[in-house]
Amino acid sequence: MEKTQSQQPRWPTGIMNSLATNYFHLRNPYTIAWWSATYPGFGHISMGNYISGFLLFFWEMLVNTKAKVNEAILFSFTGRFDMAKEIVDNRWLLLYVLVFIFAIWDSYRLALQFNQLAILGDRDEQTLPPVSMSFMEINALDHRSPWVAVVWSLVAPGLGHIYTHRIPTGFFLIIWWIAIAYFSFLFQSSQYSALGLFEQAKTIVDPEWLMYLPSIYGFAAYDAYVNTVEYNRLFEKEQAAFFKHNYQSPNFKMPVKVDAGMYVTASFDHSIKLELAISELEQKGIASDSICAIPMNAPKKNSQMFDTIHRADGMSMFDLPTVLGTIFMLFGVMWGFMWTWGPIIWGLLSLFLGFGVGFAGKYLYYKIHVQRQPKAGKTTEVVLIVACQNNNAEMVENVLAGHLALSIGRKE
Repeated sequence: MEKTQSQQPRWPTGIMNSLATNYFHLRNPYTIAWWSATYPGFGHISMGNYISGFLLFFWEMLVNTKAKVNEAILFSFTGRFDMAKEIVDNRWLLLYVLVFIFAIWDSYRLALQFNQLAILGDRDEQTLPPVSMSFMEINALDHRSPWVAVVWSLVAPGLGHIYTHRIPTGFFLIIWWIAIAYFSFLFQSSQYSALGLFEQAKTIVDPEWLMYLPSIYGFAAYDAYVNTVEYNRLFEKEQAAFFKHNYQSPNFKMPVKVDAGMYVTASFDHSIKLELAISELEQKGIASDSICAIPMNAPKKNSQMFDTIHRADGMSMFDLPTVLGTIFMLFGVMWGFMWTWGPIIWGLLSLFLGFGVGFAGKYLYYKIHVQRQPKAGKTTEVVLIVACQNNNAEMVENVLAGHLALSIGRKE
């Protein structure tokens, strides 16, 4: 039985509105559980469960502060165990443990469930509309750079999510980052550290608030990166379905000699520019049944450790670096209170060291366990074939070149 547009899919891929795109995609349940352990609520927020995630975040902020958990962790890992016992409030600490464990378990459970729904949605070949508009916002799928999202997330957590148009997470993170930076005296301490006044930097900073930052920075960078990659995949999937439906006419026959004409062939990345090129060709008199767009499917691999712009399912090169970066940064902040350069500089150095160790470890794993993988390089994602008259060939080539075709060829 064929599906009609009025029928709702039994296993939807996701939903898109002007504020965000919420969707199912494959995730590593252990990675999701880890982010819930670093800060309860992050695992749920990453999967698009905003209400649960935001409430767990508020709970963590309240109970952690009341129980003095961060300060107890600081004293414990710097060898001041008696101070850790004295400062912690057991009334709040026992309450903290119960919900902390639940957040980890529930996010792990949801990740397993959502992975199953993601597989069913893919098998049902569901796609999302590429644009959603309202009087407040416009949300459009397109190719974005995952590393740009990471850089903005490191500048200020939340900016990477705003770049990918995940508005609820973006503004939630940036508002809390501003509050934590203010109450921890982050920028004043950074200023003293930059001037070499390390003792003043250690004195002015509030460790209880400062220790929230490693988890927020690590999660913001990881989640923005994965979201960008998966949004790119959603865009490619929708555009490929559009091309198959509209630009693979049964009247387009290859290879057949075109009377007084030729074929112009070009290769493209998935992008809006490709659709602009096709619409311009149609405006200039090339019929739609003279245009054939063929999306190319990458060959499946048994194992792929390196992230691509098309996929980041939690088993990729970016999960371990962000996990280790968060851990190293937390210890750098704690031990920085005892070392000369202070918690700010040691926190940043430890962050980059953790990222480096994580990348090195994942790279070695890749080299040892993944054999005969093709070298990374530029690959064609869509092949466009245009049948035209000889006198239109130059015009067609100019249009394709003007919209960033990777390569162009002719067949008379």
